[in-house]
Amino acid sequence: MTLTSSSRNYAPARPRLTSDPQQDAVHMAHALRLAKRGLGNVWPNPAVGCVLVHDGRVVGRGWTQPGGRPHAERMALDAAGPLARGATAYVTLEPCAHHGRTPPCAEGLAQSGVARVVSALTDPDPRVAGKGHQMLRDAGIALTQGVLAAQAAELQAGFLSRLTRGRPFLTLKLASSLDGRIAMANGESQWITGPAARAHVHALRAQHDAIMVGGMTARTDLPQLNVRGIQTPQQPVRIVVSGQALPPLAPQGPDHGPLWRVEGSCDQILADLAQRGITRVFCEGGGRLAASLLGAGLVDQLIGYSAGVMLGAEAQPFVGPTGWEHLADAPRFRLVETRTIGPDLFHRWRAA
Repeated sequence: MTLTSSSRNYAPARPRLTSDPQQDAVHMAHALRLAKRGLGNVWPNPAVGCVLVHDGRVVGRGWTQPGGRPHAERMALDAAGPLARGATAYVTLEPCAHHGRTPPCAEGLAQSGVARVVSALTDPDPRVAGKGHQMLRDAGIALTQGVLAAQAAELQAGFLSRLTRGRPFLTLKLASSLDGRIAMANGESQWITGPAARAHVHALRAQHDAIMVGGMTARTDLPQLNVRGIQTPQQPVRIVVSGQALPPLAPQGPDHGPLWRVEGSCDQILADLAQRGITRVFCEGGGRLAASLLGAGLVDQLIGYSAGVMLGAEAQPFVGPTGWEHLADAPRFRLVETRTIGPDLFHRWRAA
């Protein structure tokens, strides 16, 4: 990227800072914790965190604000003020290099006089894609890349998926009995898991852009599909996959996000959601939709809550018919995390 003559004047008298891998990891972990606050609230923008450190002391920090602006770097620079000069900036994603509603963050960092920038990931957005890093180098700023890259990629999974795969990152949530049942034969299902697990579900909903269910679930359960019990800057979009008319679900308002009815093949639905800016989808069933998503290989993460109860073969399974004839046809997932939440077992799996 070609810099203007004024841009070339950012660099004089910048101190040369040496890297300390251990301290870099500590401050980047701090920035990642800040970035997590933006999940579910900033789409289609990435949830970014930024920490400014001067002489070993944090002088400014920020994270992407609801709606996607201001950006994390701008928040941290404003908090630091003149203390940004000579500081090290820890950013969880490459600073943006393009002019949008706000000037490029790479330019803002250069103008502030920071001496060094540590980033976790290169932004795959074609408008950035290394250009932000190059702007920093051209301004005479020391640059360290790839610090806690794996952790940052995990946090940015939705943003990265939308840009590189053309679809959101999809989590399938299943709450069931020990024998894999989600409801009695007559439809009774409240409540299989305990209140602690249900509260945990709401915390996960708040970190997603959208909550998705199938049409049968919408018509049978009349779910609210919102975040309750915790404060969130904005409610997730409610998505119902159905080719039929929907029952009268709650209207959009401060307690409910917009309601979108979608239809078509699962891969086309997810591609359309990506086009509309959605990066992270939390699917809560039902069984037929879960089977379709699994069969199409579109489930990136499984979240399970297992209660200490057995419902029997006549109860409803959490995955509908799949048509798989051989064990080799079934998708495999790797266990990432397991722990107890109240009396229930929580387990998280990623696509193998």
